[in-house]
Amino acid sequence: MKVTLQQTEKLLQENHSFKQLGFSMLMTRLKVVYAKDPSADILQDSADEINAFIDKFKMIMIDDCAAISKL
Repeated sequence: MKVTLQQTEKLLQENHSFKQLGFSMLMTRLKVVYAKDPSADILQDSADEINAFIDKFKMIMIDDCAAISKL
């Protein structure tokens, strides 16, 4: 699964809960960065980082990926 820029923007602007603690921590950090500078570059960097995390841990993120895909 690859997260789009539109999904990334929703993830960074809305409050969602995730089953994986590591992913929740990543999202919290990215939300802070994006809140300070909501530029297209930060959005792209966030999407890249989210996609890298999902690629690495896709086997344990099945439920969270299903929730993200509905955004």
